[in-house]
Amino acid sequence: MTDSDVLHTATSDMAPSHQHPDVATARTAPAAVKTDAGVADASKPGLADFVARAKGGLTADGRKDLIGMTREELTEVLSGMGESKFRVKQLWNWMYNRGVTSIDGMTNISVKLRERLSQDYVIGRPVLTADQLSEDGTHKWLMRFGDGNEAEAVYIPDRHEERGAVCVSSQVGCTLTCKFCHTGTQLLVRNLTPGEIISQFMVARDSYGEWPTPANGVRRLSNIVMMGMGEPLFNYENVRDALRIAMDGEGISISRRRITLSTSGVVPEIVRAGEDLGVGLAISLHAPEDDLRNEIMPINKKYPLKELMDACRHYPGMSNSRPITMEYVMLKGVNDQPEHARALAKLVKGVHCKFNLIPFNKWPGSDYECTPTSGIKKFANTLNEYGYEAPIRWPRGRDILAACGQLKSESQRQRKSRACKGDTAPTANNDTVAAQ
Repeated sequence: MTDSDVLHTATSDMAPSHQHPDVATARTAPAAVKTDAGVADASKPGLADFVARAKGGLTADGRKDLIGMTREELTEVLSGMGESKFRVKQLWNWMYNRGVTSIDGMTNISVKLRERLSQDYVIGRPVLTADQLSEDGTHKWLMRFGDGNEAEAVYIPDRHEERGAVCVSSQVGCTLTCKFCHTGTQLLVRNLTPGEIISQFMVARDSYGEWPTPANGVRRLSNIVMMGMGEPLFNYENVRDALRIAMDGEGISISRRRITLSTSGVVPEIVRAGEDLGVGLAISLHAPEDDLRNEIMPINKKYPLKELMDACRHYPGMSNSRPITMEYVMLKGVNDQPEHARALAKLVKGVHCKFNLIPFNKWPGSDYECTPTSGIKKFANTLNEYGYEAPIRWPRGRDILAACGQLKSESQRQRKSRACKGDTAPTANNDTVAAQ
């Protein structure tokens, strides 16, 4: 599809805080410190301890991160300190409207309250272990969380306007093992917390200096797409809480119409997501019939196409003006023939939808090839003849493995191997930013 198909409508005259180089660049942080000969130090917490802390929202030093808390949770924290609801509004504004990275930076809050908060809480950010900028302006960040695990987020600029979408991950790794997707080769490690999900967008804002939230609605980071690593609907509650933070009008304030959630077809959660969030829906479809989809997307064996299409027909908010997006990767000789296009048109009957045709993005070890451009255009024309829009989503960020289906936290896999040998935990200083 064109960038406008993902981003809907927005404008921005903001320029990034850095100059785009002519070629892709990468800045990689030093590797985590290891103990001698890879043997774990029994006096230090193991990897399992860090995982448990991250799931509980705790940093390495045992304090809790305020980023990712719901308003209700933040109200409970402050009421326990005898503070009024007005303080909740102040903290919310500092964290999500102004983008402060330390409790000490909340200058209109009393020193006494800041000191009390700092005893048990932090305002953190993931550590950037790689920061890559493509020659086409696509920007990819590899972020390390408090347990040493990593996930990637990508900024995809619009081709015609000074705005773009941030593609956000929901899990470390993925459980789906779709045959054409690089992320699927990295087995699921764990779900990301609400704080780890929303902090990816906040890191992007840090990078482009887009704080405080632009009051006039003109912004460079205009959209969020839940299309990064992982299956969002297998981590629904955390994704829901993170997106509610993003949509809150007193904070980051991204309209629900500028948020798209992509799923491979977790049928029981599709309608629920529409009722709770009302965001745009994208379906990773990629095949018009069950036998082929079973082969390239094993999730189809649990949720076959009939059930998936029924869920789409009942998705709240679906309309001609806001269609569901059917994502379709073009695999040479696999799913790209005219008969496949005709079968797709029959499959989606009764669903207000459009197609995004995605040229397959090659990644190391893949056996698939991309359909030639002429074949993709012919496929699109066939869908057009049946009355469906079918724009081609030309790849962005291929040179830094940031295009659709290419995301994978390679360094996480290497660290997991070390952990299996000695359960060596990363150091707190290297793995979390708690600016207190």
